[in-house]
This record gives sequence, C-alpha cells and structure tokens, in this order.
Amino acid sequence: MTAPAPGGPPGRDTAQRDLPPPGAPGTGRRWTGREASGEQRADDDADARRPAPPDLRLVPPALAAWGTAALVIDASPVWSAGVALACLVAGVTLLSARSARSARSARSARSARSARSARSARSARSAGSARSARSARREGSPVGREGMPVRPSARLGRSRAPVAAVLLCVAAAAASAGLHGADVRRGPVPELARRFATVSAEVELSGDPWLSRPRVRGDHAAPVAVLARAEVRWMEEGGGAGVRTRSPVLMVVDGDVPAPAPGAPPRGDPPGARGGRGARAAWLALLPSTRLRVTGRLAPALNGGDRTAAVLRVRGKPAPETAAGPSGPQRLAGRLRAGLRGATETLPEDARALLPGLVVGDTSRITPELGDAFEETDLAHTLAVSGSNLTILLALLIGPPGLAQRAERRGLAPRLGLSLRATALGAGALTLGFVIVCRPDPSVLRAAACGSVALLALATGRRRSMLPALAAAVLLLVLYDPWLARSYGFLLSVLATGALLVLAPGWSEALRRRGVPGRLAEALASAAAAQAVCAPVVAVLSARVSLVAVPCNLLAEAAVAPATVLGFAALAAAPVAMPVARLLARCAGWPAGWIARVARTGAALPGGAVDWPGTWSGALLLAAVTAGVVLAGRRLLRHPWWCGALAVLLLLAVVRPVPLTRAVTGWPPPGWRYAMCDVGQGDATVLAAGEGAGVVVDAGPDPAPVDRCLRELGITRVPLLLLTHFHADHVAGLAGVLRGRSVASIETTDFEEPADQAAFVRKEAAARHIPLTRAAAGEEGRVGPLTWRVLWPPAAPAPGQAPTPEPDGPNDASVALLVRSGGLRLLLLGDLEPPAQQALLRSPRAAELAGVDVLKVAHHGSAYQDPDLIRLAAPRVALVSVGADNTYGHPAPATVAALRAGGAVVLRTDRDGALAVGGAGGPGGELRVTRD
Repeated sequence: MTAPAPGGPPGRDTAQRDLPPPGAPGTGRRWTGREASGEQRADDDADARRPAPPDLRLVPPALAAWGTAALVIDASPVWSAGVALACLVAGVTLLSARSARSARSARSARSARSARSARSARSARSAGSARSARSARREGSPVGREGMPVRPSARLGRSRAPVAAVLLCVAAAAASAGLHGADVRRGPVPELARRFATVSAEVELSGDPWLSRPRVRGDHAAPVAVLARAEVRWMEEGGGAGVRTRSPVLMVVDGDVPAPAPGAPPRGDPPGARGGRGARAAWLALLPSTRLRVTGRLAPALNGGDRTAAVLRVRGKPAPETAAGPSGPQRLAGRLRAGLRGATETLPEDARALLPGLVVGDTSRITPELGDAFEETDLAHTLAVSGSNLTILLALLIGPPGLAQRAERRGLAPRLGLSLRATALGAGALTLGFVIVCRPDPSVLRAAACGSVALLALATGRRRSMLPALAAAVLLLVLYDPWLARSYGFLLSVLATGALLVLAPGWSEALRRRGVPGRLAEALASAAAAQAVCAPVVAVLSARVSLVAVPCNLLAEAAVAPATVLGFAALAAAPVAMPVARLLARCAGWPAGWIARVARTGAALPGGAVDWPGTWSGALLLAAVTAGVVLAGRRLLRHPWWCGALAVLLLLAVVRPVPLTRAVTGWPPPGWRYAMCDVGQGDATVLAAGEGAGVVVDAGPDPAPVDRCLRELGITRVPLLLLTHFHADHVAGLAGVLRGRSVASIETTDFEEPADQAAFVRKEAAARHIPLTRAAAGEEGRVGPLTWRVLWPPAAPAPGQAPTPEPDGPNDASVALLVRSGGLRLLLLGDLEPPAQQALLRSPRAAELAGVDVLKVAHHGSAYQDPDLIRLAAPRVALVSVGADNTYGHPAPATVAALRAGGAVVLRTDRDGALAVGGAGGPGGELRVTRD
C-alpha cells in the first residue's frame, strides 16, 4: 500500500490520481483506475526488489585525504601550507555559493506556493510525480525528492557540496601531513644526524623492541641487533648544553651493549626477576614508555618519508641507564602478555611461537623459517594484530552479524543479563582493553578502527552502514596519523576490509545460487575477494603471487577464531590462576598448531608461488589478470566440467609431480648425477644418491632458494649434509635443507670459524637431533651408486707426529671431495685458496685429481687460484656458483680464461641458472649439462 500524499485524505491510494485521461494517445483503449493502480504497484514492487546502491558519499573525501597525506608528508612546509590554503578557500567558496543559491531557491518556492491554492498544488504534484519518476527511471535520469527529474542546473548545484567536502578534507590532510612532516624534520636531531655526531640522550621507548632479521653480507652474517622505536626527549653533544626536544628515532643496539642499569624489569615481571638472562634478552624485555639514558652515534634515516628523524646506534660505554620505568597501563599490559607467554611454555614449538602472535601480535618467538612459511602462503596477516581479532571478541559478546538487530538475544551479553546499554559499554571497554594490551601504536589503532566497522554492523544490522564507516575510519586515521598514508600494512588492511564489504556479499550470493552451502560460500567468497584485491600490493612487496593463498586461508580461518578466543581467555586467567591459563592455552594450542601446519604445508608445495614483477606496473598487470579471471570465472561457473578440469590443472601446477614437471620443462633431466643450485652469491650443490635421495654439499646463504632447488629436484631424503666450512654463504641456508626432509647426518670441517656460524650449525643440529661429525682427509663414504673421498683438510696428527699447520682462515679449512658417480669423476674444492690448493697438490692423492670430468671451481671463481691445480685437473666442464651483480668481481676473468685454455666449458649460475650434469665420464664419454 502506498503512503498517502501530503495533505490528501488518509487511506487513499495516490496511484488512483495518476490515471491518464480516457483515450489518451498511445493507449489504444480506455484505461481504468484498477489497471493504473496495478502498474504502479508493479513499479513499486520492482523498486523494492532492486538492491539499494552503496552509500559512497564518504569515499571520495577519504581517498582524497589519503592521497594528499601520502604526497605532502615529506613536502616543504610552504608547499603543504599552499595546498591547504588553496583547497580551504575553494571549499568555503563553493559552500557559500551553494548556501546563497539555496536561499534564493527557498524564496522562489515560497512565492510560487503562495500564488497557488493548496488543492491545485497537491493535484499537480500527484499527477506528475509517478509518471515523471517512472519515465526518469526508464531513461536513466536522476530523480529528485519530489519524484520529479532533476534538471542539469540542479545537478550541478547539488554536486557543489560533495566537491566542497573533498576540498576541505584535502585541506585538512595537507595541514595535518605538513605539520607531522615538519615535526620530524625540526629540532637538532636531523642536523646532528647529517654530521654523524655522537650524543648523550634521554629517550623514551614508543614500541616493543625487536630483533633484526639475520642477513648475509658476502661470506659473513650481519650481526643480529635489537631495534626499537623511541623519542629523543633530551640530548647533548660533547658535554655541551643540553637541549629538550621530541624527535622520533630508530634505536639500534648491538649484541655487545650491556643491558640498562639499574636493570629494567622484563615485560610484566617484577624488578629483580631477570636472573641469568643475557643483555639481549634484557633489552627485548623493555616495555614501551620506559625512559633510558644512552650514548650513541646519530646517522640519517635510511628511508625518506619515514617516521624517523635519525638512526641512533647505542654504544656500550658509558653503559645505558634506566631513567624511569614504564607507565601503569604499559606495565599492566606487559604483565598480561608475559602471563600468556608463561601459559604457553609447555606447548609444542610451533604453537608456543604462534599463539601469542595470534592473540596480541607478539611475534618474538616466531622463527625466520616459520615466518617465511606464513609469508609464502599469505597468512602473515594472522601474525599481526588486525581488526579480525577485535571482531571475534565483539561477536562473542554481542552475537553474529546476521542477527545484529536482535543483539540483546544473542551472544554472551544476554546470558549475563546485560541490557543493550550495558552491552554497548562492555563492547567499548573491550575495545579499549584490546588497544592497551596490544599496544596503542598505529597498527593497533588501525585494527581498532577497522574492527569498529564490524562493531557498527553488529549494532545496527545494516550492511550499507559498513562502507561509510570504513571510509570515516580511514579519513579520521589519516588525519590523526598521516604517516599511515604510506604504510603498506594500512593499505592492505583497508583493501581487505573493503573487499569483504563490497565484493564478498555478491560473490557469496552467486555461489549460493549455484548450490554451494551458505557458510562455505561466505568463507570462500571472503577469502577470494580479499586475495584478489590485496594480491597486487603483495606482489609489489614480495615479487611473487601465491597460488595457495585462498585454500590456505580457508583451512586456517576455521582455527583462527577458537585460537583467538581461547588465547584471550588464557591471557585473562594467567594473572589470577596460572593452571587454568595453561589448560586454556593447551586447548588453544591445537588450532594454533593446525594453522602452523597449514602454513608449512602450503609453503612446501613446489608450485605454491609464482614469481612476479615487484613493481607497480607489475601490480597493475596482476590487477588486470585478476579482473580477467573473475570475469571468466562467472561464465565457467555455469560449466561444472570445465571448472573441474581447471581445478585439476591448478592442482597439478601447485603440486608439480616430478615426472610431470620433467616431461613438461625438462628439469630435472633424467639420469642427472650432480646439480648446482642457483642460490646467489654462495654454494649449494647436490649429488644424486638414489630415488628421492641426495648428498647435499653446502646450503647457500638463504633458506628459500636451496629449499626450492631441492623440491624441484625431488629430494626428500638427505643421507649426508656436508658443510665445507662455516662462512655464512655456505651455511646460512641450513634451515632450507632441513625443511620437510629427513637428514641422517651433518658433517663439517673442524675449523670452527666464524664462531657464531659454527654455533648456529650446532644449535640447528641439536634441535633436530642430527649427529654432527668432522671430516678429515682419507675418509671415504658411499650411498648407493655414489662414492666419495675427503681430500682436505688434513687429519689430526697421530701422537708423536708433527702438528698440522693452522689454516690461514675458514676458506683454507674447506672440505674438498673427489666424487665418483656413474662413471663421472667430480672434484669439489669448496672455497680453497692457493695455499691449501698447493698443499693438496703435494699430498699423496694428487695423482687422482688428473683429468676430472667436472670441477666445482673454488671460491666462486675468484682470482685466487693455483694455476698448477687447474692444469692438473683439466676438467671437461667447470661450474661456478656465483651471484648476479656481486661486488667481488666473481668469477675473475683470469680464472675463466685459465679454465677455457685447458679445454673446459665454463658455466655459471648467475647467467645460466641452476645446472645439472649427467652422462658418462672419461675422454670418450658423452657429458650432458642441462640448464634450468
């Protein structure tokens, strides 16, 4: 029933007053009121069934403010002030013009209405309204409030307010970004950083300290340091006058810097509970808001446009001191976080590391290997505090979003007897507690704002209100903290939330229409929408596209909610009842362990990721490809057989069975005996030792490349892992060899330098209970058709013999092997340099080195080679493991020339990629080398 017209008698249908006169042109017959009323009802029903368009009014201002903040944040104050002033003037001018026009229109309307009678005005509006509205809708013209088509001049007038809103938001964003950028660049800290000055300063920590990721530089691993964001509150240079300031810095604390004295209490622990913890552990235990007195050298920030005025590298002398302890809320949050870590101590390794990250974003226990697995499967968002954490807690309290209008009858709130007002207050308190426990830094504030979008949906039950709320959250956050405009995490969070609001509902409904169960359709649509929108940005960050992200997120999603809820319960119970907290943590450990297994399994799949250009042009290309896939998918859903065939092809591309991969790509070649992996500037080679087995010699500088190489070769068993020496470019990738494979034994040189890398190898071997032995000249080994003899280093002298000279360094202590495999003779020299090569020529086994088939050139083909050894070996093929564009000039032109002069074919991984050798040995044998 249509609502009565204004001023008309109640209960009368307005459509009955919209009848055309009898015999109206084009009717062909007389119309009756009943027919006209039926047409109006049909139009009204069609309008009711038509989905309401999304409310996009706040989207342009939010995007405009976001873009402005990203551009202005590192601009000069004059430029940012000019942009703000110009947009402010333009916006105010538009609003003033609109106000004047509105006043004139109102006066004209009042004059027109006073000239007509009330009855004639109602009749005119009623007669023309329905016909004009229907005609405008059919023609696609906009319709005004009274149902009349909107004239172009009226449309122009109405567009002034949105344009003015955009301009005013741009002005506000320019002003805020300009002020924030100027605040970072002001004060004495940036100037002293440009002079690399040494200063004494009082700093206040603004976030939790964390460890830098291990990196390999040449043959050494860069030392792991403690990093922390802080604000310099007071400083002095060289004993001069002190200056008070507020400048954000990135504080770098090397491993030899002692802990602050008097000792700062660990997170949540009482003073004096440090026990035997080392200095690094004490630094990591510091809480935000703690004040320290330190001495260090300032340096310019590494990245422009970052929220950092300088880098402060802390020195050990004089020793750092604690000036003031953390604030009360931070101390409370620290106790809760420490209680959660204590409750998870007895869990398996993966669950113990993962659960604090799922609950409060504490990733201090996440190993690089596990972190890489989460990144490769696009599950890294589960390790960061996100809006989903808060949404889960709010849904537990208020109820599911689908029944939000009846929130008082769902969730924990009604069971606890809470009214709607008390429930709203409880949700607000829960949000505040979430921010305090998870630290009120920008990422947590972003999570709270995005989680508030879900809170609004739970409170109103209106899907249309979610998109304006997201736009409002983006606008307010960018104005509050303009640095978020350049944050990839903020971009991914907004994109994922927007995809769940805009794309996921339609995709879910389409899947339901094709027979997919409701909950599965919703989960599949949500994962696919988030992946489709976020994949281009992830490709820029990682230069790859994950093919297993959607299934891995689907499998992990079912476990995220129980792990989060039980984890928060353990966090709340730990301060009052640790046994209860441990029980809850044990229950939460099962879903957390499941998530870790999903990540590890997905990362271990050979085709789980595809390399992609890590540029913005590559991101645009991926977006276009994704759009094409989505459009094609809509048609393919109508053909189940095609969908099944494509699913099988995708599964084969991800699993990549070795026989199928060999048939399609030719890699690995059948009958290969020796393979040199492309791991960059480092060594990692494999000797075939039977079906699925290989003796691995060295592990390269990074776990990912060697793991990928072994997966492509189909290596699942490693009877022996030989590490020729302890330089990082040979051992730092050890975790990649151990990942998902059974390793029977690890053998190394007896010269344990560098000490930190030798300790790393011992730790990894002990953690997996793998026996660790030392190689010595004369040792022989055999696995299936593969045999080898150790040529170097010399064995320990027997009692009474002269001691063996100490090697000049780790390179000259490398393990060298002479290998026989299927008639091939291979000489693997590690990184031996001329002194050791000459000693090898003088050894009793030197005659066996003559005329080898394959030579693994020592030390990446450096210029330090003994020409006599090259002439004696006279290899048919010389292989050089070297990184592209390395700064060492490897391989040296003189070394390559000497090898070619002896008749060798020289191949190198930086140009030829991974290499595999097969065929027969000897002068008349056919030797085959295959490039990947």
